[in-house]
Amino acid sequence: MTDIRVQKFAQVLVEHSARVVPGDRVLIEATTLAEPLVRELYLQILEKGGHPVPLLQLPDMFFPMHENLLIMHGKDAQLDFVPPFQKLAYEQFESRVRIHSTSNTRSQTMMDSTRTQRRSRGTSIITETQMRRGAQGIFKWVTTLYPTEAYAQDAGMSLHQYEEFVFHSVHAHEENPTEFWKKVQKDQQSAVDYMKDRNQVVLRGPGVDLTLSVKGRTFMNSFGTYNMPDGEIYTGPVEDSVNGWVKFTYPAIYGSVAVEGAELTFNKGRAEQVKADKNQDYLIKMLESDAGARFLGEFAIGTNFDIDKFTGQILFDEKIGGSFHMALGAGYPETGSKNKSAIHWDMICDMRTESEILVDGELFYKNGEFVFGK
Repeated sequence: MTDIRVQKFAQVLVEHSARVVPGDRVLIEATTLAEPLVRELYLQILEKGGHPVPLLQLPDMFFPMHENLLIMHGKDAQLDFVPPFQKLAYEQFESRVRIHSTSNTRSQTMMDSTRTQRRSRGTSIITETQMRRGAQGIFKWVTTLYPTEAYAQDAGMSLHQYEEFVFHSVHAHEENPTEFWKKVQKDQQSAVDYMKDRNQVVLRGPGVDLTLSVKGRTFMNSFGTYNMPDGEIYTGPVEDSVNGWVKFTYPAIYGSVAVEGAELTFNKGRAEQVKADKNQDYLIKMLESDAGARFLGEFAIGTNFDIDKFTGQILFDEKIGGSFHMALGAGYPETGSKNKSAIHWDMICDMRTESEILVDGELFYKNGEFVFGK
């Protein structure tokens, strides 16, 4: 008998995130470890009149970042090869559900970063298509995670504890999870409305002293459509406007490599000084991916206080209530971002103590909470 939480998990993905309607072609990307959720998604998509198309892979061969055998053994032409099935689906389908479900979150730690970087460039056309069609509202993509032993170990939990954490985070324990995420949308909208037609944003705290502009940019209300779980407002800052310094609170993980103590100094939008306590060489190498890799594609504030600890999974960690995160690399076109890159690397800074965000000189956020209008 299927776990009722898995049924509810699938329900919120189908009804709220992917918003499946009759005729929708829905790509389901996952590994075999996520079989219970894939099976339930398949059934519920059929019930909605959609066409589920599962694309299952082995746990250590998951598209796009864990293609370990290819990265280890492929020749340059093979690293540059664009997966044709994903390319077709991203260009033509109406929806995509990606379920992270690996058995080894550190499988690429010792790999040649040059080869990983090349593979990222090879698949960047798929990411660009996802963002472009998503911004146009014709591709309803969502990314989520199914609990595995590997994720549980990273989070310092047993598998049972981590399952509870994941299912609670997506609110699969509720009678109607969709209603919860609609409330999140309503609660966050006032902050989004406040940021309309604003210009200067100043961030100050123990780990940050930054100024950036959001002039002409749009803040998005993120409430479970692109990510599940969710809880953030985000935009793409004006590319050449970022100045100052930030040292990120938590390890910045990309391609299975954890960069600890990442510290960046920006000048006219570009991360010119780059330091880290661990894996600094990897950080610098990835920022050499292309011209856009040293510029910000995203600035966001996490609002989900159900997620109150770092677990090593950016899908959850970037939503931590009382934090902000920034992504180096590709921006989301719907925000007005013009930055393009093969990478999109989120890094998180805690703002819950002795911290504030000013917007056009007015106090907007203090010690992890919105304070505008008070």
